Formats: sequence, structure tokens, C-alpha cells
Amino acid sequence: MNITRYPHTQNRSLRAWSAADEYILKRLENGSSESKTAVISNDTFGFLTCHLHNLDPIIVIERQSQQKSIEKNLAQNGLKPDTTKWISPLQPLPEKADLGIISIPKSMELFRLYLRQIHSGLHENGEVICSFMTRHFTPQMLAIAGEFFDETDQSLAWKKSRLLTLKKRKAIEETELLNRIPFTFKNGEAEEIKQYPGVFSSDHIDYATQFLMEHLKLNENENCVLDLASGNGVIARAIQLEKPGTELHLMDDSLLAVESSKLNLHPENTHFHWNDSIEEIGDYKFDLVVSNPPFHFEHEVNTEVAVDLFREVAGSLKPGGRFLCVANQHLGYRTFLKKFFTRCETVAGNDKFVLFENSMAG
Repeated sequence: MNITRYPHTQNRSLRAWSAADEYILKRLENGSSESKTAVISNDTFGFLTCHLHNLDPIIVIERQSQQKSIEKNLAQNGLKPDTTKWISPLQPLPEKADLGIISIPKSMELFRLYLRQIHSGLHENGEVICSFMTRHFTPQMLAIAGEFFDETDQSLAWKKSRLLTLKKRKAIEETELLNRIPFTFKNGEAEEIKQYPGVFSSDHIDYATQFLMEHLKLNENENCVLDLASGNGVIARAIQLEKPGTELHLMDDSLLAVESSKLNLHPENTHFHWNDSIEEIGDYKFDLVVSNPPFHFEHEVNTEVAVDLFREVAGSLKPGGRFLCVANQHLGYRTFLKKFFTRCETVAGNDKFVLFENSMAG
């Protein structure tokens, strides 16, 4: 099969699958899975969805880029998607499953969420196969698996990958999914920021985000604002508190992030977009775009997504509009920003972070 990455990468060493994905296929070749109802979680680019298409699996989708990648790879391999069986990590399985397949994510919180979802809809004699590269192993994987299953069997290594096979469901208590983070805004307002497992920075407001908010001040004419890669929405909430009535747009690739932000903002004049491209959310032009863009993609350090967003921001600003972007100093974003903006100035900086203000001439 022809499986490619979306978003596209210039790094030729990066593939759309890993040996851990191949190990799952190898394992399933040795057993009878044809008649089983399967659910696949965290299939980033669609490698497993395509190769196991004959199982008509339930697909758990968390990122908009993941959905686009799966759609693209199914199409280019002549496979028809059954989108009625595509669900989010927050939904129950539409039918009981015999087989769960999880490519273990970097976030152990998200791994727990995927396991909880499958566990609740798994037949008593069902099993879950979890894959990972050995270099990414953490004892937390076994501890979390043990919360849901009595039997957790770790395979031998194959091509530097391993499998965890989980059987014998445990009875578990229902617990609240949300993380709650106390936070005091610049105006002294104290609130509890809520977010679902798997959303970046689960136990505190990310320090780069805090740095941006410390130096954030809206101009009088900035009435339409985009919070790009919005996470739990705390930056947008800060804007809402500073300048009530501002038309706010929040966009994130992560569905869990978007759903989290809905819990933290007043809905009036607020628009939430589950997407990875500004060009697809509507014909909007913004007075101000604010962002703490991601530079990790699972275990990869990847700035390509952020750079592509910079290009899109440049085309979405109103005349005189600003783009405020916070970043780690070592990323060297100034070079990229100057490709798309005629003005790129450092507003604030410290040993770790830098805040850029960018705009177009005229």
C-alpha cells in the first residue's frame, strides 16, 4: 500500500508508520481477527486503518490532521471509508468490540483515555494490543494498563518495537475526565481552567503561554482576534476578560483542546474551529492573531507545521493587523517569520522564551 504523511514533511527520514505499526500487523497475521469487531486508536496517518480495512474497524480520531491523513491514504489506495464508525475519544464505542488496537501516544494521559474508552466497550473475553517503540517505553505504560486489565503481557522486541497485550477486564470506577488548573489572570481574576486528558500541559498553564499573557495588551481597534493553536483557550479567555465583546476565534488541530476551550470561555461572540488550517475555517480577516504554536508532533521535534501556520497568518490579517507569537528561544523562529512578514520585532524575551510581534508593511 502507498501510505504518505499529512501534513507533508521535507524530512525524508520520517515515514508515515513505524516498526511498532508493522508489529501489530505481524501479530494479527498469526491469529484469527477476520470475524472480530475492532477499534483502532491513535493511528496518526492511517497505516493501520488502511491495512486493516477488511475488519471494518471503529476508528478513534483526535486530530483534524489525522482525519485528513486517513481520508487521503484510504482514497489513494482505493479504499472506501465508513465514516459512521469514526468517533472521538470522548464518545462511547458504537458497538461492543472484541479487539482494541492502540498505537501508544506520547501523552500517558491520552493513553489512559483511549484505554478507558475501549475498556468500557470491550467484550469480557476481548483483548487490547498496544504498540510502542522500545526507546519510548516508560513504566507508566504498564501501570496505566494495569488500571484496566488484570493480564498485561509484554512481547519480545522486534525491530526495536514491542507490544503490550491486555486481557481480563477489571471492574473500574467512573471518574471525572477533566483536569482542573487554578489560574489567576493579569487583572486579578482567579478561575479554574478545565481541560481533557491529552491536552498540552495538564497540571499547570504552560510557561510560554503565561509569558505571552504577561505581555498581551490589545489595541483599541483590535476587535476580531484569532487564538491559533488555542489549546485549553486560556489566552482567549484572557482577551475576553481584558476586552469583553471582542469577536474571538479559537482554532486547534486537537479535538480535545477545542472541546476543553468550550468549557473555559463565554460562548457569546466566540467561535471554535477544529481544524489545522486557517484557510479552511472561513473567509475571516483578523485584527490580531495570538499563538503559542506547537513544535512537537508526538515524539518528533517538528517546526514545519508552525512555519506553515505563519504563512497562513500572513494572509489572514487585516491591513495593519498584528501577529503575536511566543516561542522557545532555541527554535529560531525569527528567520521563518521574516519570510512572511515585513516587520518582525521582539516585544519581550528572557533566557527561555521570546515574544515576536509581526505585521505587514502599510
